[in-house]
This record gives sequence, structure tokens and C-alpha cells, in this order.
Amino acid sequence: MPINITMPALSPTMEEGNLAKWLVKEGDTVKSGDVIAEIETDKATMEVEAVDEGIVAKIVVAAGTEAVKVNALIAILAEEGEDVAAAAAGGGSAASAPKAETGNKEEPKAEVQKAEPAERQETPDVKAPAKADTAEAASSASGERVFSSPLARRLAKEAGIDLSRLSGSGPKGRVVKSDVDKAVASGSAKPAEGKAASPAASAGAASTGASAPAAPMAKGMADDAVLKLFAEGSYELLPHDGMRKTIAARLTESSQTVPSYFVSMDCELDALLALRAEINKSAPMIKTEKGEVPAYKLSVNDFVIKAMALALRDVPMANASWTSTARVKHKHSDVGVAVAIPDGLITPIIKKAETKTLSIISNEMKDLARRARDKKLKPDEYQGGTTAVSNLGMFGVSNFTSIINPPHASIVSIGAGIEKPVVKGGEIKIATVMTATFAFDHRVIDGALGAELAAAFQRHIQNPMGMLV
Repeated sequence: MPINITMPALSPTMEEGNLAKWLVKEGDTVKSGDVIAEIETDKATMEVEAVDEGIVAKIVVAAGTEAVKVNALIAILAEEGEDVAAAAAGGGSAASAPKAETGNKEEPKAEVQKAEPAERQETPDVKAPAKADTAEAASSASGERVFSSPLARRLAKEAGIDLSRLSGSGPKGRVVKSDVDKAVASGSAKPAEGKAASPAASAGAASTGASAPAAPMAKGMADDAVLKLFAEGSYELLPHDGMRKTIAARLTESSQTVPSYFVSMDCELDALLALRAEINKSAPMIKTEKGEVPAYKLSVNDFVIKAMALALRDVPMANASWTSTARVKHKHSDVGVAVAIPDGLITPIIKKAETKTLSIISNEMKDLARRARDKKLKPDEYQGGTTAVSNLGMFGVSNFTSIINPPHASIVSIGAGIEKPVVKGGEIKIATVMTATFAFDHRVIDGALGAELAAAFQRHIQNPMGMLV
């Protein structure tokens, strides 16, 4: 009996993913535990293992297909001894699972327009594979049929491209993804008549700042109206990927629903910098493939993570999250740390940070940051957490504020350590001062409680020896 392989839910919140790569091909034999594909979520690329054994009878969703819904049919296995052709013909149907686009494998049929979800994405459509050179027809504004792949149509819709203006390079003149990409890069194709350009247009034509709220822009000014403000050819459109959509949605939701307030605290760093230098100097050497290297090398940010974790331990009522029925009081300090990755941001989590030594925090953070940049984090390594740290001090930023990322009820923004004159014992002296700015969710952390947490953080930063005990 044919075995259906469906798009797995790689995290509790995952609704769709991109089928980045197949690691098997039709006719291959697989066994339970074999890695068969790579799936891209909004924040990571994860490997998918086979659960059953058999022969790959049919690959339903082609590599490179985007926005495949969870539980959509992606491949069919034939059991041992089963006729592969019969299994491929008798596999699961689109009616038994959510539909997903299958790239350039589809039967010719009229495109069915469906209601779009909140993110304004097309609901993907699973169709039985046919010959690779078959194309699906869409109608241009003039009524002329335009043959194009489903992926090309979706990308064209997002970018506001009129398919009838493109010359197809695919089989039998079909418009494919590369044709749309070229049109977007050159800005040569005008937005389709009668259709508003996609949300991607506002991102490419307006600011690329991560803090710009997506929802107000959509409500205030239509995307095609935004494009008309700029000369044709003076910009390029950068269609939103899954990560950018998630960042926009979550931070817009936060700014609209979380009643935040801010508290700043200056922290003197001289004692911390001296202790850091002493600890790094005394680090033992270990042998690696690259030769002998220090077992650890602490950064200022490692001390910041530890100080925030200990501050939450000292002020346990601030270590909480908001729900509509109760505050969630956490037993440990799971500290998320903002890591910049190409055209995005992710917050891997140091779990139970209050219990870990600085050297463990340092090495764990380096590993998480490296895998974050490679999009190899597991969902449980970046989801959840009880607070977060965002540090722009390395860029020379003196102070800034961050947006709280629920379920967190707090985040601390760390500026650069700057030498400043300070008064000590009636005398003016020079000290290295770092400004820490806290954002708090007022539903969870009231003003006095937030100030208490900020003071506890300052105490640990200015007396770093206590973080070693």
C-alpha cells in the first residue's frame, strides 16, 4: 500500500515551510531515519528524516517550492515488493491533505483564484505531477493566455509584475521563476493593471528599517500608490521571505498590543573589564583542528547575559510572561540574545543562564550564533525564553530602545562602553560607562518592579566578581 509523506510541523507554530532540497530521488530506497529532505522555516533550515521504509515512488512537491502547508502531500513511498508505478498512481490525493504548490510539475488547467489569508499569500495547490514541460495558462489583461509555472505566478503577483510583459525562457515559452527574478531586478515590467502591488513593494520602495511597522503602512497607503512616489527604474523590489514576514508581524503585534515603558541605567564597566581581561588571560589552552586555542574567551556580552539572568533570579516577580488569564512566573532565567543574520534577526536562548558559568555561557553563545547564521537552529533553541538582550555597543551606539518580543515581558538594550567623567567622593574621575535601557511590559512589570530589576542588573555589572560565585 502506498505510504504518503507529508510536510512535517517542525515547530508548534509552524503553518507552512519551503521545500528547499530533496536528498533522494524517485527510485531511491530509503529506510527509517534516513535524511530525505531539507525544509526551510521562517528562521531555520531543518533536515527531515524518513519514518517508514520503502522506495520513493513519486516526488509530488519539487525542490524549491515555497509556502507548502503543514500536512500537505510532498512524496509517496512504495512498500517493499509493491509495484512502484502502481504506488505512484495510487498515492494520496489533494483532497486528503492541504494543498501545496508543486513548482513546475502540474497538469494544465485554469488557475483557481482563492481567498488570501492574513499574510496575503496564495494558498498553495497540490496537483498531480505531469510532464515537466507542461505549463498552466493564466490570462493577461488583454485576454491573451500566458503560460507560466505556479511559482512564477505567485512571485509575479507578490512583486506586482504583469506576466504578459515577460518573455518566457521555460519549455514552450513558459514563464518561470528566473524570468520573474530578472524582471524584478531590472524593474522593466510595470505592475499588472488593476492589481495592487504586493506588500513587498512597500519594503523595496520605502525604508528597509526593521522597526517600520508593516500593518500601518498597509492600512495607510496602498502599495501601488507607494511605488508611484518613485521614478520607475530607481528602485528594486525585494520580496519578503518568511523571516521578514515573521519579524514584521510579531513586532507590529507587539507595538500595537504591549503597553511598554522604558528605564535607563548607567553602569560603570571598569571592574568588569579588568576581571574579563584577567579571566581571558588565565584561560587554559586546548588542542583543536586549528591548533591550540583558549578554552574560552569571554566577551562583555557574556557578562551582560549572566547579569540579566541573576537580576531575574533576585527579582523573581519580574521573571514572568503575560496571558489573558494569568501571569506565568518562570522558575529559571532563559535569556534570549539578539543575533543579526543576513537580512534578518533571530534570538537564540541561553537556558537556565543563572545556573551557568561565564565560560559555559560564552561557548554556548558562540555555538548558537554560528548555527543561527547558518540557519541550523532547532525551534526549541530560539522559541520561548523569559527575557532578551540586544547589544549594539560594538557599533558605537551609546543608547537605544528595543521592542519587546512576546512572550517576554522585558528586554535590555546595551550601548557602548564610553569613557566619561564621573564624580566619586567629591572628585571628578574618568570611568567607562555603559547605558542599559530596559523595556518592560507594564501588564506584568510595574514601574517600581522594573526599577528594582534594573538596579539589580547594575549591581551585578558593577560588582562582577559576584557572578563567579
